[in-house]
Amino acid sequence: MDMGIKGRKAIVCAASKGLGRGCAEALAGEGVDLVINARTKSELEATAEEIRKKYGVNVTAVAVDVTTDEGRKQVLAACPEPDIIVNNAGGPPPGNFRDWNREDWIKALDANMLTPIEFIKASVDGMMKRGFGRIVNITSSSVKAPIDILGLSNGARSGLTGFVAGVARTTIRHGVTINGLLPGPFDTDRLRGTTKARAAKAGRSFEEEYAAGAKAHPAGRFGTAEEFGMMCAFLCSVHAGYMTGQNILMDGGQYPGTY
Repeated sequence: MDMGIKGRKAIVCAASKGLGRGCAEALAGEGVDLVINARTKSELEATAEEIRKKYGVNVTAVAVDVTTDEGRKQVLAACPEPDIIVNNAGGPPPGNFRDWNREDWIKALDANMLTPIEFIKASVDGMMKRGFGRIVNITSSSVKAPIDILGLSNGARSGLTGFVAGVARTTIRHGVTINGLLPGPFDTDRLRGTTKARAAKAGRSFEEEYAAGAKAHPAGRFGTAEEFGMMCAFLCSVHAGYMTGQNILMDGGQYPGTY
């Protein structure tokens, strides 16, 4: 399927690895020029060069912290008129809500709610004026099925979801859609890191713990960044222009509910 977005310009946050990179590569495969962001310059530059060589698109790497005003300004300066924005940030740490203070909550809100909203605010009017825009917010399956130890993530990401639910209905008549993409367990560095920690605590090897986790999953495996990226590319395509304010759960069937 031709996604119909060749020549478009996209900002993809947290794109040096994992799900963000999967989205960046899928868009690049459709001929989209990229501005990619992450905090670690060396990893980001390496990813940018690999995508340039593989797909032949323009890739600008901006190594900044987008949870800051200055970081967002630098990203938007590199792509002042984006057609596509993929908002993405690592989730806050797990824990017990009794241990979190105001600073912990503000940090979570800045990363997982307010930063995406600021990118939307900075770009959506231009997108509507030009008649095309796609905004995809990578959130979490915890928006659909909250996880008790991820209260910071549950709260911040649900706040973003509620905000988008209203705004997305006001932009679609101008060709701009805003949707959420909710990952369950994917084979990323983050999943492997938590698996290693869990294995050490249980006195098992990483391989044993990883295999047990995959076997217990309804799909019998974890997701890949590539398939996640392709779903993101579809949401950014001309074919998804009638879909807005939705939250697409990609978890391999882990969520047990009907609705």
